[in-house]
Amino acid sequence: MRREFSLRNTIFIRLVTTFVLIMLPIILLGVYIYNWGIRTASEDISKTAVSQISVYLSDLENEIERMKLLQYGLLEDSDLNKLSIAWETMDDIGRTEKIQSVLNRIFSLQNSSKYIYNVSVHIRPISKTLSSLNGAGRFEEERYRTIRTEFGESGTKLIEWKGDLYLSAAKLSAANEKNPLFTIEIELDNRKLKQALQQFNTYPDSSTVLFLGRSGFAIGSGSANGMAESEKERLAGIPVGGSDTLQLADRRYFVSHAYSDRLDMSIYRFIPEQIVRKPLDKFYKWAWLFASGALAIIAVYALSTYKFIHKPLLKLVKGFRRLENGDLDQTIAHDANDEFRYIYTRFNQMVVNLRMLIDQAYKQKIMAQRAELKQLQSQINPHFLYNSFFILNTMAKTGDTERIEQFTTMLGEYFQFVTRNASDEVTLDQEIRHARMYAEIQEMRFSRRIRVRFDELPAELEPVKVPRLIVQPIIENAFEHSLEKMARGGLIVIRFEREAGWASIVVEDNGNRLSESDLRRISQMLSQEDESSETTGIVNIHRRIAITFGEGSGLQASRGDLGGLKVKIRVPLGEGEILV
Repeated sequence: MRREFSLRNTIFIRLVTTFVLIMLPIILLGVYIYNWGIRTASEDISKTAVSQISVYLSDLENEIERMKLLQYGLLEDSDLNKLSIAWETMDDIGRTEKIQSVLNRIFSLQNSSKYIYNVSVHIRPISKTLSSLNGAGRFEEERYRTIRTEFGESGTKLIEWKGDLYLSAAKLSAANEKNPLFTIEIELDNRKLKQALQQFNTYPDSSTVLFLGRSGFAIGSGSANGMAESEKERLAGIPVGGSDTLQLADRRYFVSHAYSDRLDMSIYRFIPEQIVRKPLDKFYKWAWLFASGALAIIAVYALSTYKFIHKPLLKLVKGFRRLENGDLDQTIAHDANDEFRYIYTRFNQMVVNLRMLIDQAYKQKIMAQRAELKQLQSQINPHFLYNSFFILNTMAKTGDTERIEQFTTMLGEYFQFVTRNASDEVTLDQEIRHARMYAEIQEMRFSRRIRVRFDELPAELEPVKVPRLIVQPIIENAFEHSLEKMARGGLIVIRFEREAGWASIVVEDNGNRLSESDLRRISQMLSQEDESSETTGIVNIHRRIAITFGEGSGLQASRGDLGGLKVKIRVPLGEGEILV
C-alpha cells in the first residue's frame, strides 16, 4: 500500500517552521520595542496635554471665582442699593449721580478680566438696566428673569443662555419678595475663551473644545470644532485626567481630557495621531527594514533548504514511488559530491538487485500461483460436467425428448463459453450471462420446484474483470445443498451491490436446511489460510478471488433475509489490478 506524504509532514516544512520559530522571538521583540516606543511617546504627550489643560482649567476657575467675588462686592454697593430702594425720594441730580457711580463700578468690573464681555445690572424697582456696553437703558425683563441665581449660592457655576455664558447674582428685598431688587449679570467673552483655547493648538490640525456640563454648550477651536452629537457622546468614555484614541470624521485623534467640578466644565484636547507617531518615523522605518531583513533571511534559508535538502529528498521519494509502481529501470543521478550522492548510488544498486531477485523469486511465485489457479479451475469444471450428465440421464429416463434437445443446446453453449477462451479472467457481464445459462439449465431439471431470480446488472459493473466461474458454483451449491429436497417454493436470488471501491455479487436462497453449526463451519473454512485444507466448493472460489485481488476480496457467508445461506462475492471496482 502506497503511503502518501502530505506537505505538512515534509522535512522541508519542518526545517522552515523551526527556523521561523527561532526568528519569531526576535521579530516579536522588535514589535514590542516599536509598540513600547509608541506607547511611551503617547503617554508623554498625554501627560503634557492633560497637565496643560488642567492648569488652564485651574486658572479659569480662579479667574471666575475672582469675578464672582467682585460681583458679590457690587451687590453691596451703597449707590446701587440707594437707587433700588430710595429712587422715589431722590431728585434728578441725585439719581444721575448714583447711576453714574454704579456705571463706573460696572466699567471697573468689566475691565478687571479679559474674559468679561459685558456687565449688566437689572434694577426692577426703577425699571432700568445699566450696562458696561450700552450704559443706562430700559429694563431687560427677559434677561432679569432668565439669567438669575439665588444670592449666596455656593460655587462658581456658569449659566448658558442663547449660546453665551453668564455669571449672575441677585439682591433680595428686605420683604423677601419672590423677585429680587436687582440682579448683576457678567457675560463672558466667547471670542476670548476661544482665543485662550487656541493656545493649545500647537500642532497642525490639532483642536481644543470646551464643554459646559450636560447642556451641550461647546466652544471650540481648530479642526475638531463642530463635532456631531454621536462624536460628542464618544468623548464621555475618556477618563478624567486621561487620554484615548478616537476616530472623528475621517481622522484619528489622540484626545486628552480635563474636568473642573467647580465649574462643571470639561476641556478636550485633540492631537492628530500622526503627530504622536512622527517622532518615531525614523524608528518606524528601521522597524520595517528589520522586518524586511528577517523575511529575507527566512526566504534565503527556505530556498537553500529546498535546494540542498528538500529537492534531493523529494527526488529520492519519487524514486521510491516509481519503484512501488514497478519501475525497475530507473536510476537517480546527482552531481554534487555530498551525502545524497552516496544515498543515490546505493538506491541505484538496490534497484539492480531487485530486478535480479524478481527474476529469481517473484516470477517463480507468479508461475506457482497460476498453476494453483489452473488446478482449482480443473476441480470445478468436472464437477459441473458430472451434474449435467446426471440431468441429461434423468431427462432420457423420463422420455422428455423435447427438453433433451433444448437442454443439449444450452449445454453446448455452456461448454462453448468454458472452452472458447483460455483467459483466466472474464468481464462480470460475461460471468453473469454464463451463470444465467446455468440457472436456466437447472430450472429445467427442477421444473417448477425452484425458481432463480436475477436482478439487473448495473451498466457500470459490466466491464469489471473477475476470475472465470465464480458465480455459477455458488448457485450450484444452493441447488444441491439447500433446495434440492424442497417439494416446492424454492427460491434463489442473485443481486448486485456497490460500495466505495468494491462490487459485490450476492447469492441468497430460502433453504431451511442451514443450521448454525453448518454456518459456523462454512465461515471457518473461508477464514482459514492453510493451503493444505480442502479446496473444493465455495472454499476454492474464495481462494481464487483472494489470490487474484488480494486482501479484502473473496467470499463472505451469513444467514440471509430469506432464511437460507447468503454468500457475498466481493471484488474490487475499476480496472482492478489482477495479480495473475
